[in-house]
Amino acid sequence: MLRVRKFHEGRLDEGDEALLAAPGLTWIDVVKPDEAVLGRLAERYGLHKLALEDCLHLDQRPKLEEYPGHQFLVLQGFTCASESLSDVTMHELHFFLGPDWLITVHEQAHAAIAEVDKRLKADPTGTLGRGVDFVAYLLADALVDWNFPLLDRVNDAIDDLEERVFLAGPAQVLMQEALELKRTLVLVRRVLSPQRDVVGLLARHGIAHVQERTTLYFRDVYDHLVRIYEQLEAARDLIGGVVDAYLSVVANRTADVSKQLTIFATLFLPLSFVVGFFGQNFEVLSGTWFFWLMLGLMVALPSSMFWWFHRKGWL
Repeated sequence: MLRVRKFHEGRLDEGDEALLAAPGLTWIDVVKPDEAVLGRLAERYGLHKLALEDCLHLDQRPKLEEYPGHQFLVLQGFTCASESLSDVTMHELHFFLGPDWLITVHEQAHAAIAEVDKRLKADPTGTLGRGVDFVAYLLADALVDWNFPLLDRVNDAIDDLEERVFLAGPAQVLMQEALELKRTLVLVRRVLSPQRDVVGLLARHGIAHVQERTTLYFRDVYDHLVRIYEQLEAARDLIGGVVDAYLSVVANRTADVSKQLTIFATLFLPLSFVVGFFGQNFEVLSGTWFFWLMLGLMVALPSSMFWWFHRKGWL
């Protein structure tokens, strides 16, 4: 699907490919691209074939590449529509930025594009009228900001895991959830870490087809990515702390069980000795007073040991 938006002399027009011949600043949005559509756009705007190949084969790294007549930009973001944070969806958005035209290519719809489209219809002069690079900034900003709700959910999940580890005790499901969160953080960090450097390039002066006033706005996107990176690092440390706490609780519980078993074994050790000693087949040990001595020792020794353990705080 291809949608064309044109801004000319204060007027915003929307349509299909037939609108491309009209004058004005142009934003072309392509959803689920195919070779035929991209081929026609390449012929009209001189898009490089290497960039077109990247658009047809998604899962590219965030990058900014300069080609004759245009810039090629790849940005990515994450959303999670399900209750499980292990089911995150990665959204990849490709930009072709020319002097008076912008082409965006993506595989699936994203709320960031819907937000920018809504803003464009409400104020075309303050959006597309400020240049196609400003629309590219709006899209990048919205795409990056949609990562914050995901990170908020991750932080809430980590706090919940910490409470459950210490209150409910260790359980295998807690370790499984912690590892799922860790995998999600690794995926998000792997993608958004190089994206910070890419946006940093756009925030510098001298990038073709990016006005100097627009670089100031890209600095704001860069700051958001720095915040996201810091949150990812903090979340990774926290999830590592949860795993350590889980292992510590398991070790403490194991040590407590071992201590109790050791105490029981220690209490029965003298009893085993007394019974074994007086159970020997000697006539001298068969007297009545030996029998009562054995019973007394069997009561006195465990009782005194139990009192001693309690006094030492081992029970």
